[in-house]
Amino acid sequence: MLVLHDPLKQTDLPRGCVATIGNFDGMHVGHQAIIRGVIERAREVGRPSAVITFHPHPLTIVAPDRVPKQILTIAQKEELMREIGVDALLIVPFTHEFSRLTADRFIEEFLVNALQVTEVRIGRDFCFGAGREGNLAKLAAAGERFGFAVHGIDDVKMRGMRVSSSIVRDAISKGCMRSVTMALGRTYFIDGRVATGRRLGRKIGFPTVNVDPQNDLYPGSGVYVTTSRFESFDRSFESVTNIGVRPTLYENYAVTIESHIFDFDSNVYGDTVRLYFHELLRREQQFRSALELTNQIRMDIERSRRYFLRRPIDRT
Repeated sequence: MLVLHDPLKQTDLPRGCVATIGNFDGMHVGHQAIIRGVIERAREVGRPSAVITFHPHPLTIVAPDRVPKQILTIAQKEELMREIGVDALLIVPFTHEFSRLTADRFIEEFLVNALQVTEVRIGRDFCFGAGREGNLAKLAAAGERFGFAVHGIDDVKMRGMRVSSSIVRDAISKGCMRSVTMALGRTYFIDGRVATGRRLGRKIGFPTVNVDPQNDLYPGSGVYVTTSRFESFDRSFESVTNIGVRPTLYENYAVTIESHIFDFDSNVYGDTVRLYFHELLRREQQFRSALELTNQIRMDIERSRRYFLRRPIDRT
């Protein structure tokens, strides 16, 4: 996959492409439907498929007080685009200068003159350009004028509800992992660096790895059935992960992400880990003593092991 991080200044572009435009945060099933349609159409007509996206999120520039926490890092988005089969990912830097570019100029200067698009597919409610003036109707009118096809793609609905990045973010924050998995069409994950913690878990018999997350967004406080995959190991490990402030042991302490890896005793400090979240076991709670907490951890581990007995993971 060709990846261009500043395509407006590039000359090596996938000209004549079938393209789509959007933020695509989360790469949920709605996004996948649009992108797969682009890929299939591009192959059908013998053209390259291209996804045009923006980084950082446009609200970071135009309304920083309203910018949502992003589900994916830009590296994760690139990885998922590659996996789905996109030929070219064009990441447009969203700057103050770019935010003032009109929809008409974006269409004519970039889509028409630079990319020479043959077809564009976007979600019916997608807007672009200064003041969000660009929409499906404006793009369709430009297509008639400049000779490229335009298709508006309907929303994907699950249980009668439109799948959107905002709905996925809300479900992640609430720990509703089954809903998140359905909306994403895959197991939700975050990446992070293994950091040095207080090593209290080891003292009470349950050693943990502390994860410093790279993602802006991660699940709300609670205990989760997870799978951990370290960069230095070519396999996955069953685990249970706590997200919260550890109220039984500390007061007013910062939120931490700690994973107890089953049957694992390797030094992975500084390693990169990917945590896959399968199910919320329980909300974080304060116990009357460290002994009561220890007993609950044992039960959490046992429940997690039973989960994996019912749903074995692919360790490769």
